[in-house]
Amino acid sequence: MGITVWQQRQPDADADADADAAVAAVPVATRQAPATPPAEDFDPSVADWDTLHASIRRCQRCELGQTRTHAVCGTGSRIADWLIIGEAPGADEDASGEPFVGRAGQLLTEMLRAAGLQRDQVFIANILKCRPPNNRNPFATEVQQCRPYLQRQIALLQPRIILAMGATASQNLLQVSTEVGKLRGHVHSLELGDRKVPVIVTYHPAYLLRSPLQKSLAWADLLLAMDVAAGTQS
Repeated sequence: MGITVWQQRQPDADADADADAAVAAVPVATRQAPATPPAEDFDPSVADWDTLHASIRRCQRCELGQTRTHAVCGTGSRIADWLIIGEAPGADEDASGEPFVGRAGQLLTEMLRAAGLQRDQVFIANILKCRPPNNRNPFATEVQQCRPYLQRQIALLQPRIILAMGATASQNLLQVSTEVGKLRGHVHSLELGDRKVPVIVTYHPAYLLRSPLQKSLAWADLLLAMDVAAGTQS
């Protein structure tokens, strides 16, 4: 598959500096989707895991409900310390109903393994639960309609740390338009009730497959996330 097995090592500081200057920003979705069917009567604030995921599977809150094969709720441990958030399902995920199952998913598995984690020890979700046609960028209205589902997943999981992968995930989660190269390397936070959940931004595995020289930077991000999750850095 051409996927490098990740080995634990020190990050490349020179590559970090070069990448921050070279990586182009991917803007937060601002285009508007066509008119959509009315949202279902759903109160995510009181939903348990099973009710939440059942609602996702029958969701028609936006037009993606008409074009998807399967809604992709998320997978992994419902008591995980780590929450991994990507952009949206691709063709493989739409066909299987599981997140990160293609080549990018295989690379994610190797990344987690290098950090001492198995996929069933984390929870993996996406900003969008349904695949945009032809893998186009999400519309802002689609992200807005899907946000209550992810917010409830975060509230139910109560993660120790969130790893946001790629521009769409990090920018929409943090509500910023800053490029990934400038967001990574820092500890951000997300309000969750009376506490703040640390958020680490890194590159999406699909981007790393296209730009393998950036893998050292993603490994540096994982090292940072590991330290924050362990409480040795804040």
